[in-house]
Amino acid sequence: MTRAWEADPSALFERRLGKSAEELGNSDDNNECPDIWLLGNGDIAVIGQDLTDAYRARLPEGVLLGAQERLVVIPGNMLSAAKADIPDA
Repeated sequence: MTRAWEADPSALFERRLGKSAEELGNSDDNNECPDIWLLGNGDIAVIGQDLTDAYRARLPEGVLLGAQERLVVIPGNMLSAAKADIPDA
């Protein structure tokens, strides 16, 4: 069975959306995760803490995680900082 959308692992990182974790105070001097990136094919890559196991048993009704999917959490200020870089639908 083919899925309606499939991630393309060959897509390249194009540009950061918003500010870096270091700029927002969400990281130490190593500029580690979290981060949000636009990929060359228009998809979005999110780097955050994998909390799949912590949330799996308490997902809202109708929300499912596929076998290859992970639930990733990033700070709210990171998504807010990226708002200006995300085009309207």
